[in-house]
Amino acid sequence: MTPMKAIFHSAALICAIVLASPALAQDQSTHKTMQHDMMAMPAGDQSASSKAFAAANAKMHKDMSIAFTGKADKDFVLGMIAHHQGAIDMAKVELEYGKDAEIRKLAEGIIAAQEGEIKQMKAWLAKNGG
Repeated sequence: MTPMKAIFHSAALICAIVLASPALAQDQSTHKTMQHDMMAMPAGDQSASSKAFAAANAKMHKDMSIAFTGKADKDFVLGMIAHHQGAIDMAKVELEYGKDAEIRKLAEGIIAAQEGEIKQMKAWLAKNGG
C-alpha cells in the first residue's frame, strides 16, 4: 500500500469512528432506558398485583441510585431510605391484593418497622447535615 493510500485509509477509519460515536452513545442511552422500562414490566404474569410489585421495585431501584458522597454513613442512610420505602410500597401491594392472613400481618409489621427506621434515618440526616 502506498503512503497516500495508507493516509486515506487511516483518515477514512477515523471519520467512521467519529461519525459512529454519537450513534453508539445514543444506542447505549436507549439501551439503558429500555432496561429501566423492562424493570417496570413484570416478567410473566400481567395481573394488577404483578404490575404494582414491578412498579414499586422499579421506583425503589431508581431512588436507590444516589449520587455517592464518599461519606459511608450518609450514603448508607440515603440508599436505605429508598430501600425501606420500597419495602413499604411492596407491603402495601400485599395488603391491597394479598389474601393470606399471616403474610398480611407480616406486611403490616414491615410497614411499621420501616416507617420507624425511615424516621430515624431522616432525623440523623437532619442532625448531620444531610
